[in-house]
Amino acid sequence: MRPLRRPVLAVLTGALALGGLTACTEKSDAKAGEDGAIGVTAADTTCDTTAKTAKAGKVTLAIANKGKRATEVEIVMPDGRIVSEKENIGPGVKYTLTAEVKAGSYEIACRPGMVGHGVRQKLTVSGGGASKRDARLDAAVSAYRDYAQDQADETLPKVKVFTDAVRAGDLDAAKKAYAPSRIGWERTEPVAESFGDIDPKTDTRADGLEKGQKWTGWHRLEKALFKDGKIGAEEKSLATQLDTDLKDWQQRVGRAVITPTSMANGAKDLLDEVATGKVTGEEERYSHTDLVDFKANVEGAEKAYTLLKPVAKAHDAALTGQLDARFAALDKQLDAYRPGKDSYDFTSYDKVKEAQRKKLSDGVNALAEPLSKLAAAVVGK
Repeated sequence: MRPLRRPVLAVLTGALALGGLTACTEKSDAKAGEDGAIGVTAADTTCDTTAKTAKAGKVTLAIANKGKRATEVEIVMPDGRIVSEKENIGPGVKYTLTAEVKAGSYEIACRPGMVGHGVRQKLTVSGGGASKRDARLDAAVSAYRDYAQDQADETLPKVKVFTDAVRAGDLDAAKKAYAPSRIGWERTEPVAESFGDIDPKTDTRADGLEKGQKWTGWHRLEKALFKDGKIGAEEKSLATQLDTDLKDWQQRVGRAVITPTSMANGAKDLLDEVATGKVTGEEERYSHTDLVDFKANVEGAEKAYTLLKPVAKAHDAALTGQLDARFAALDKQLDAYRPGKDSYDFTSYDKVKEAQRKKLSDGVNALAEPLSKLAAAVVGK
């Protein structure tokens, strides 16, 4: 799910003990006006940009958070779909976001506290479409779109096993089916989040709710099953709603805006998901199945990277060599927590000691740093 909609300091309190939060060490290499970058200064009540127009193709945002709260910056289409985004930019932090944008009307949105509609500035992109790109990138986008659709298609039957068990009142069966039902979602979560309205209904934790929002989805059921140990009429109704909401996600995947840079940025977002939710143990606080989500996030990031690698390697072979090594190292770390033959039979996260969590955090951070450079390598910056 998206990181908690709360000030980043609260997240950092736990994360620093685990080796630091990657997003808070990232620095922008771009400055407003350099290489055509658009400067974005985000604050608690404002979102100032240095330009209202851009040429189609590569669009770079040089973001600086001058506010007192963590913020999220997005490039948003008129229908609400998100072209690209960066979440959880802490106070005083800078970040460079690179996206591929076609001609049209957009908004640059800053969302202080990562809640609500945010403060927005218009952005008009002209030039008749994105610049011509390597045909291998078109193939990568096509393959990733197929992958995202396959994950959604394969998730629905697994979710039904879970929700059928809930509706039947079978507590043990529902617990067993819970984690497997989330794997496909976790692998491709940036695609689901690009729609804006699905993630809050399906994957929000109690402390991530916005004012007036009803708590629904996986984590509401997780609490009932693993903490409360009960299944009542409300939980059965919520199981049916989860089926409906995820069917909506499945049907919308084919309309998602996917570009080479959104794939690269999405891969980095998945590592940020691990850093802010899985390594800290916050995501699956009742079931302690965090390592299942962790593995799925890493697999999704690695899939996007693998598809983009041929082009990225041509532009920056040293970077892809580093990424190969660090993906392999993190995969090896995770393997140590799989006592059985089942690839998703992971140790319950409440059994993982603080020192072990710190090593996992260090592995995530070691991968996240070079992965943040993938989008630039893809476009040949």
